[in-house]
Amino acid sequence: MLADTRRKKIEAMLQEQTIPLSASRLAREFSVSRQVIVGDIALIRAAGTDIEATPRGYLLKRFDNSGFTGTIACKHSKEAMHDELYIIVDLGGKILDVIVDHPIYGQLTGQLQLSSRYDVDQFLRKIEKEHAEPLSRITDGVHLHTVQCPDKSTYNRIIEALRDQGILYY
Repeated sequence: MLADTRRKKIEAMLQEQTIPLSASRLAREFSVSRQVIVGDIALIRAAGTDIEATPRGYLLKRFDNSGFTGTIACKHSKEAMHDELYIIVDLGGKILDVIVDHPIYGQLTGQLQLSSRYDVDQFLRKIEKEHAEPLSRITDGVHLHTVQCPDKSTYNRIIEALRDQGILYY
């Protein structure tokens, strides 16, 4: 299969999906290496398609203007990350990303797209499996989350619960 054809098929697959597609799965689908897929995604992005890289794979960016989206400042230990993420998703929030201020590079954003305990568990397992450190390690635990909620009252409940747990940074 020609590379252009493969990239068009990858883009079509992303259009149809509402859950992330991993580079490994796409590599198996097209009988190429994972690195070839990573390159394909880079070229598809360069051509103007807005693709997010989440911890679970690639996802076409879809803009949902319904509900309320806010930014929450948090600070906690690595051990409390589980509690923080569970609080947000249990109370109805979707964690879109994590943001830290790097002393050299400025704002760094990691796409998360976590909306359930299952998503959180998968994310935490991947951190453990890869022996990775969360971005908040750079800033002594201080970080931001962009959180999408059905409404402002859901967002406020999340803020209160994080404050009660000593996770909210202020």
